[in-house]
Amino acid sequence: MLNIKELQELVNKKIDSLDIISAPRELYTPIEYTLSQGGKRIRPVLCLMASQLFKKDVNEIIFPALAVEVFHNFTLLHDDIMDNADVRRNQPTVHKKWDANAAILSGDAMMIKAYQYLCKCDAKQLPEAIELFNNVALGVCEGQQYDMEFETRNDVTVDEYLEMIRLKTAILLAGSLKLGAILAKASKKDADLIYEFGINIGLAFQLQDDYLDSFGNQDSFGKKIGGDIVANKKTFLLLSAFKNAKGEDQLNLNHWVDKKDFNSEEKINAVKQIYSKLKVDKLSEEKMNGFYEKAVHCLSQIEGENEAKKELLNFSSKLMHRIN
Repeated sequence: MLNIKELQELVNKKIDSLDIISAPRELYTPIEYTLSQGGKRIRPVLCLMASQLFKKDVNEIIFPALAVEVFHNFTLLHDDIMDNADVRRNQPTVHKKWDANAAILSGDAMMIKAYQYLCKCDAKQLPEAIELFNNVALGVCEGQQYDMEFETRNDVTVDEYLEMIRLKTAILLAGSLKLGAILAKASKKDADLIYEFGINIGLAFQLQDDYLDSFGNQDSFGKKIGGDIVANKKTFLLLSAFKNAKGEDQLNLNHWVDKKDFNSEEKINAVKQIYSKLKVDKLSEEKMNGFYEKAVHCLSQIEGENEAKKELLNFSSKLMHRIN
């Protein structure tokens, strides 16, 4: 059985060996550029880890695992256009290095490439694999739509936010795991359990990401603290604060959210004080820990290789215990 690091190396080696460039080069060069930027390869690794859990040789499903990674990177190309992002993984985004039209068309081609890789699996499992892939892909689009709508809405609820991150973030992690289970011929019960494991880990991970953006350590978190507060991003913390704030706290929170001209550090400190006073930071920790515990419970019910279970649990623990 391969460990996490070995699986990451396997995925990277396979991506490096792909013969992507063909005519017209202008279509395929941005794809090669995007895939060469690396990353943790979390989604294909989860797919392969799930296959090992059910005694499948990972080399037999490496291309379907790559399909998940190619699809994920396709969504990033289009997300970067919508967000007008300049940088991705410390490199210029595709629409900045080339232009928006190149990013849109190359992204479309990546989506098709993902299906080509997905189809390189046992024909008996292909219909179920495609159905899962379609449902996950559509869910990611639904999550992105909700995320865009939330930017202009002032009545977003905590439950709506949780549904958005379930679709935008958690569903692809869950789908990656279930794909590995399906291709390893796991039982329906176990395939559903590994999916629920992924959903709960994904929700916990995103809530932790929100928490660390406000309360994390900048050096270990890897980006400047307080970006979500400055941008008035509707996170679990902000929405919970709106829900619980009354009187002076409500006035102060509205003041900082509505204020157009402000000092960023002053706003970050003021809003964090409101969060702490309302204890939404503690509420966030309780919520993410609750999802994590649900994930662990799902994993414990699965009938699979114990070593693979331990590796999945270790992987999940590392995701959830980043230094803050």
